[in-house]
Amino acid sequence: MAGYNRGGAGMGGMQNLMKQAQKMQEEMAQTEKLLEEWEIVGTSGGEAVVVYMNAKKIIDGIEIDKSVIDPDDDELLEDLVMAAILDGYKKADAVYEEKMGKYNMGGLGGLL
Repeated sequence: MAGYNRGGAGMGGMQNLMKQAQKMQEEMAQTEKLLEEWEIVGTSGGEAVVVYMNAKKIIDGIEIDKSVIDPDDDELLEDLVMAAILDGYKKADAVYEEKMGKYNMGGLGGLL
C-alpha cells in the first residue's frame, strides 16, 4: 500500500483534539475565576435581609435591617436569613449553569 501512512492522519487528529481540550480547560479556568468574582445578592423580607455571595455560593456579607430584629421573635429573623441565603443560592445556581453548562459534556466531562 504505497502512500498509506499508518497513524499519520490519526496523529494530527489526536494533536488537534489535545489542543481543543487544552483550550477548553483554559476557558473553564477563566470561567471559574469569573464565578468567584461574580456578586450575587440574595434577599428576603422586601430586602430586610440581604446576603452577598459569589456564584460559587461563598457568602461574604449579610445586612439586616433593624426593623426585623425582635428579641421576642428570633425565629422570624432566622427564617429571613435562611430565605435570603436560599434566594442567593438559586441565583448562583442559575449563573453557574449559564456559565459552566456549556462544559457539561455528559460522560466526557470528567475526562477533560
